[in-house]
Amino acid sequence: MSLRIYTDGGSLNNPGPAAYAFAVYRDNELIYSEGKAIGVATNNVAEYTGLIKMLEWLKSHSQNDAVVVFSDSQLMVNQVNGLFKVKNAAIREFILKIRGLEQEIGLTIVYKHIPREKNSFTDSLVKKALGR
Repeated sequence: MSLRIYTDGGSLNNPGPAAYAFAVYRDNELIYSEGKAIGVATNNVAEYTGLIKMLEWLKSHSQNDAVVVFSDSQLMVNQVNGLFKVKNAAIREFILKIRGLEQEIGLTIVYKHIPREKNSFTDSLVKKALGR
């Protein structure tokens, strides 16, 4: 079986009220989605929070699935894939948390960038969590 997981995060006024979302599909069927406000944060913090919350969910729900994670944050995907350096100390902490969760999950997880229009469902969950 395989999981396709879409993540997103956003903030109003960057920083401002922020939220994250993720949606999990197993064999093209939506099996779980979540979108929550996180208070005042930057867009990058919201994006990384969504990824971490998704990994925490995956840790307790994976079934030896192949996992592909899609995000419209090119910066985050390239940082997680090790293609871009991480200079910000807070983002470095997120990367360390992600690596720890990946080890605990014990599955190969592939991270891919997608255009914003292919991430519209999770974007709508972020907007809903922000009351928009």
